[in-house]
Amino acid sequence: MQVNPIITTDSSPKLVEEERSNGRIGNFLGGLNATLRRLVFRVIASRPIPEHIAFILDGNRRFARKWNLTEGAGHKTGFLALMSVLKYCYEIGVKYVTIYAFSLDNFNRRPDEVQYVMDLMQDKIEGFLKEVSIINQYGVRVLFIGDLDRLYEPVRIAAEKAMEATAKNSTTYLLVCVAYTSSHGIPRAIHEACEEKSGAMANSIRVMNGNGFFNGNGYTNVNHGSQAVIKVVDLDKHMYMGVAPDPDILVRSSGETRLSNFLLWQTTNCLLYSPKALWPEMGFWQVVWGILEFQNNYNYLEKKKKQA
Repeated sequence: MQVNPIITTDSSPKLVEEERSNGRIGNFLGGLNATLRRLVFRVIASRPIPEHIAFILDGNRRFARKWNLTEGAGHKTGFLALMSVLKYCYEIGVKYVTIYAFSLDNFNRRPDEVQYVMDLMQDKIEGFLKEVSIINQYGVRVLFIGDLDRLYEPVRIAAEKAMEATAKNSTTYLLVCVAYTSSHGIPRAIHEACEEKSGAMANSIRVMNGNGFFNGNGYTNVNHGSQAVIKVVDLDKHMYMGVAPDPDILVRSSGETRLSNFLLWQTTNCLLYSPKALWPEMGFWQVVWGILEFQNNYNYLEKKKKQA
């Protein structure tokens, strides 16, 4: 007859009871946190809620150094923080969330770090695909934004599968900027807009800005009905981010205020929020304070948008 190892010592029943007690406490605290979140969000929802929040995920490597972890552990912890932040944004009613996951400039980092991030990205996207039925229940559409041909092939294939699997969803959107910079996206949009209107342009290219155009020498009036004119709206349409409205809040963690070549075209009238928390430390209260900051500046931001 085999003896159950759980009851072979006098201390085992005590350990089992402690585990059960810890489990009950954990469930209680989890329920308490969920209730607190709902109460806070109910209060926040009485004022304007941002439609679109963009995040620069800054501080994964500094977090790893701070806690004497490997760089890979910093990125993994940052991914867990991302999942929590996304949940809070969607719970409060934010429709669009954009994340700066990997810049074109990041390809200049050490090859082993680039490879690690690519492997991590592939692993998380494939894990996402395994749960896609649950994702579809929440109506989340995932879009990967940037020069996807620059991604390592397994990552690109996984990204394309994720976009295809969620293509019919429209409740909320997650835009993942990979192999992206504004200095790449803006010239690309100009090039595509020029190609679109090449038949009407003849020998000149005119870029509208308000009531005039730039021709290399200065601004002058033009005929608004001209087919050859490239308007700002034409450029907007060809931007990588043309699939979503401009962000209401741009969040950069770790207290930095640099935009790092991210959404330069789209953030003219956007609130910049820079919590001191490193990205893996981001959580519920950072999201709440960011939205409160937006609400406190809402009238000013709306006034600037109307003047633009």
